[in-house]
Amino acid sequence: MSCVLGLDIGTTSTIGLLLRLPGEILAVASRPVTLTSRHAGWAEEDPAEWWANVCALSHELIARAGIDAAEISAVGVTGMLPAVVLLDGAGNLLRPSIQQSDGRCGAEVAELRAERDEAAFIAKAGNGINQQLVTAKLRWIARHEPDVFARIATVFGSYDYVNWRLTGERAVEQNWALEAGFVDVSRHAIDDDLVAWAGIPRSAIPRKTASHEVMGHVSPQGAAATGLAVGTPVIGGAADMIASALGAGVTQRGDILLKFGGAIDVLVATDQVKPDPRLYLDYHLIPGLFMPNGCMATGGSGLNWFVRNFAGGEAAAAEKAGLSLHQHLDTLAETRPAGADGLTVLPYFLGEKTPIHDPAARGAIDGLTLSHDIGHVWRALLEGYAYACAHHVEVLADMGHSAGRVLVSDGGSNSRVWMQIVADVLQQPVHRLKGHPGSSLGAAWTAAVGIGAAEWGGISRFVEQDETLQPNPAFAAIYAAGYARYRDLYRRLEGRPS
Repeated sequence: MSCVLGLDIGTTSTIGLLLRLPGEILAVASRPVTLTSRHAGWAEEDPAEWWANVCALSHELIARAGIDAAEISAVGVTGMLPAVVLLDGAGNLLRPSIQQSDGRCGAEVAELRAERDEAAFIAKAGNGINQQLVTAKLRWIARHEPDVFARIATVFGSYDYVNWRLTGERAVEQNWALEAGFVDVSRHAIDDDLVAWAGIPRSAIPRKTASHEVMGHVSPQGAAATGLAVGTPVIGGAADMIASALGAGVTQRGDILLKFGGAIDVLVATDQVKPDPRLYLDYHLIPGLFMPNGCMATGGSGLNWFVRNFAGGEAAAAEKAGLSLHQHLDTLAETRPAGADGLTVLPYFLGEKTPIHDPAARGAIDGLTLSHDIGHVWRALLEGYAYACAHHVEVLADMGHSAGRVLVSDGGSNSRVWMQIVADVLQQPVHRLKGHPGSSLGAAWTAAVGIGAAEWGGISRFVEQDETLQPNPAFAAIYAAGYARYRDLYRRLEGRPS
């Protein structure tokens, strides 16, 4: 049987998965990615590093699986969105990518809101005027890097860039175009007026493709770099959180997925289009469905930052116990009480995206005393992200998307301590998925569907529930009070009355 390759251009790592149809995962591998923040609120990466990772991973996966490259029938690439990658007319990168979590363009967002009626914009574009818009980031570049702006010939996203390196064809996948703010949702087409608002020529935004559409084929140059066969079909691609949701089996109305990656995504499946400025609207990979969702600016990246900078003193204890630093901190947090003895953390380390859309927000630790230790702070960090999940679930309910099953996936879900905290904060069962490889599986399966080798529902064979963490009702009042403190802390720091 033929194979498909799925690639995930993630915030903290590039992951590759080789799948033999109809349902055997042959190999999975990853390479780290460097996220840089040169100034407060900035988040940038080097697209050339993504491509180098893709080249290394494709060679490694083919070798580990012991197959011939010609056995790979299609390639699917997923990635974070809407990252902004800029090329000049010769195809050279103009600058590092500006990541979806970047919060530098607050002034530009304010300008855009002053120029356009936001309700009308939401009705047309499906999403609000916020720091996620590519138009806001392009305005920032025009103001602060005019030489770069003047040379822009192509604007597209993370997986669009990799697709171009594979095929030589330039295209943008439908969800990058939608979240970027360039799609008229009533026509499902890129809108000339929305592109012109960004101050770039219409030609700078390539043609739009559906996620499962074959957008091109591996070129001789792409084959030489990756070891793939010339002519291998490459599909349009997928937003990482949407691909992960498909891989997790989120296909029924009301299913909620909490995706604990470098950032944390909160997604719900629906057949209703209800644009709301607090969240984002995306297409589900399955035609006819949509996926309202939220995305925090940080998640695993915030925890990794804390470990790198503040947990070095625990290294010896972790090594003695045979644990990673993250696992060791989890064991400390597990012995600290719910509510972390009054500590509250706002995890707004890169500003915050949904649902507050405030690039000027900042991380904070409130209630710290000499009686607290690193275990308390780590628990408060985990609780802070759990409170942020609860905020999103509350907004979804307000929009009419009542919660059905709550599924959790990706790297952070491996922390049983963290997921139990999430269950206790939400006071809902949390279903962990066993061995779910995340977005790369969704990308591979979308590639299989794109070439007619699979049906959407077939991905369910990979969805295996691990365990269901039940909420502890004894913690309900503690976490209700903690959530109220969390919400109030932001209001107080923002300068609004509580």
